[in-house]
Amino acid sequence: MYKLIIKVEDEKITYKPLSISLKYLVDEKKLEQSLLTLIKVSNSQISELQKKNFLSKEGSEIRIVNSKGKPDEMIISKVKINENFSSDYFRNHLSGLLPAISKEEVKYLHVFIPKYESFKNYFDDEKYFYQSFVEGVILGNYSFDNYKFKKVPSKNLAVIFYAENKKLLKTTLSTAQILMEGVNFTKDLQNEPSITLTPSELARRVRTGLSKAGVKITILDEKGIKKNKMGGLLAVGMGSDNPPRMIILQYKSSINAKKKLKTIALVGKGITFDSGGISIKPAQNMGEMKADMSGAAVVAGTILAAAKAKLPINLLGVIPSAENMVSGKSYRPGDIIITASGKSIEVDNTDAEGRIILADALDYASKSKPDVIIDLATLTGACVVALGEFAAGLFTKDDKLADELYKVGMKTFERVWRLPMWDDYNQLIKSDTADVKNIGGKWGGAITAAKFLEHFVDTKILWAHLDIAGPAMMNNLNNYTKKYMTGFGVRLLFEYLDDIT
Repeated sequence: MYKLIIKVEDEKITYKPLSISLKYLVDEKKLEQSLLTLIKVSNSQISELQKKNFLSKEGSEIRIVNSKGKPDEMIISKVKINENFSSDYFRNHLSGLLPAISKEEVKYLHVFIPKYESFKNYFDDEKYFYQSFVEGVILGNYSFDNYKFKKVPSKNLAVIFYAENKKLLKTTLSTAQILMEGVNFTKDLQNEPSITLTPSELARRVRTGLSKAGVKITILDEKGIKKNKMGGLLAVGMGSDNPPRMIILQYKSSINAKKKLKTIALVGKGITFDSGGISIKPAQNMGEMKADMSGAAVVAGTILAAAKAKLPINLLGVIPSAENMVSGKSYRPGDIIITASGKSIEVDNTDAEGRIILADALDYASKSKPDVIIDLATLTGACVVALGEFAAGLFTKDDKLADELYKVGMKTFERVWRLPMWDDYNQLIKSDTADVKNIGGKWGGAITAAKFLEHFVDTKILWAHLDIAGPAMMNNLNNYTKKYMTGFGVRLLFEYLDDIT
């Protein structure tokens, strides 16, 4: 949409032609006085109707033309701090503003961040308060038009931020831009059609994108997968003409080289298209299954951001990737698969394929003995039924890890909700012919999927499973999730990694 130039300025404001300024006023007892003072200071004029509309209970925003052109126009937005206010407010507002002005000839957007004092009850710290503004601008500017014949040429837009703490804002801007590069990398992978994003192409793009950031990439082809006895990944991928890949990412921090740093393993489901296999899916909305590799994309985007930000932590990324297709070579219900761990899986439904490829990936991650394993997968429709599109399912037996991820989710507004991991659910995936069955029947589908994964994780390692089937897909929660796959999970994991370093 725009070629963005984002910068921080001090209190000396210079308005160039074709400028808009954005100012926020907190809805309080002195709102009218604050509005009139702002109009007077900016040498603008406001009609009685505009004033009444803005001050009314329903009023939220007015746009005022400045005949002297300094700036050309001013947007005044009313912030209502009530039970509906959240840490996502400014991120969401700005992500809606960018598309709204995209057809105009605006060249400069001046954003005046209000004082943190009024919002400290909703943000952990001032830095993250500032960060939500930067994220909003970049999220609002995202588009995916690679395949349009007539592309709209990108225009330049300078976004100039002003805040009370200029020094902190500058530091925040740098971090936020790196983080959002990881988010956009993830979204580009999610939104890419499956006809081009095969497992080998996913591996190529991850290698191209992350190797420049100092991440070591190892890609196992069919021979390597077979050599490592990854029977789950081989079985799921055997029905497609596009063979599977195992993508392994390693980021080792160069900071505090003498200090023993934590190692976190991130595992992501990389099904580049899911037809359901022999247990074929209904045709309706099957096109969304191009994003069944969202977990893989989140792992890649998170590690890209962490490496560029030089976080003092060691990361292992494990991405099993395959197409789940229908052919004479496809694996079948009733098959028994031997995984890399040596444990066997009875296949009851070939559309429960994500957990089968994750079995090999989780075993690989466990053998590396990290401090924590977190896997992400668009794993079950059952989780979307339980939680809707607005939260990811969180599964772990460790209360501390659950609490950490929940708090970070509330901070970033990439929210997670914990579901039980009681061993009672194991009876639903018990098999008479193998160590475990790949589906547990009608009830508790998200939980039985998590319990299946648990079989392939070293019990001595802290582990959490995030079922992102709902929030990874486009949804109507806010302005930045409506059109495209969302990149859900990158901001969550980056913040988690930053917090534990």
